[in-house]
Amino acid sequence: MMVETQPILSASGLTMEFRGFVAVKDVSLSVTEGSVHALIGPNGAGKTTVFNLLTKFLTPTRGRIVFRGDDISRLKPAEVARLGLVRSFQISAVFSHLTVLDNVRVALQRPAGLATQFWRSSDVLAALDARALELIDAVGLSEYADLPAVELAYGRKRALEIATTLALEPTMLLLDEPMAGMGHEDIGRISELIRRIAKGRTVLMVEHNLGVVADLCDRVTVLARGEILADGSYESVSADPRVREAYLGTEHE
Repeated sequence: MMVETQPILSASGLTMEFRGFVAVKDVSLSVTEGSVHALIGPNGAGKTTVFNLLTKFLTPTRGRIVFRGDDISRLKPAEVARLGLVRSFQISAVFSHLTVLDNVRVALQRPAGLATQFWRSSDVLAALDARALELIDAVGLSEYADLPAVELAYGRKRALEIATTLALEPTMLLLDEPMAGMGHEDIGRISELIRRIAKGRTVLMVEHNLGVVADLCDRVTVLARGEILADGSYESVSADPRVREAYLGTEHE
């Protein structure tokens, strides 16, 4: 008998009102542990609001969010990050004039308990180099380790951002439009990166590039006007006439 994998993140009855305007209405969502799950929909569908609710940048008007069995509905972003639920930009501000190695080493100082210990000797901080170089290699930036971040191409800056996020050792990673503004070559590179980093962890992503969604994601949730329109495999949701009318038919030829 096949054992069902339990959801790592779930939301029930999630509602967000802004001065009488209902941006998200009664959204229930379940993300299976170890999966890559996409949240898609047309502009104004409520994707960003749902993402902000799940990552605690907004507190829901109503509803409940559970992560790894714990109710996180009223927690702060830093608190849920410490639980292992990390949004890509939470610690990602890339320091343009630091090298790739220094950026990742700075990110590693927080989980190592060194984040505010600027007086520690360079030898102590250098102890982080092995893990930093491992993360840099994982995102394909080894040959750029000594290059200032400002000199990286856009796609490689996004890869560096993911490396700094991975420094927090998340069990679940939330990516907000990771392919935004990228050309074809960078999209292919970052897609492969996401595929690699998804091994051993869960990924929830908001993404407009439906080719990427079809290629990477195990499950897709479609939002329209603040409500869930469809949920399932890419094949099933893309065949749904309501989804085609609301989104796919106009943006995916």
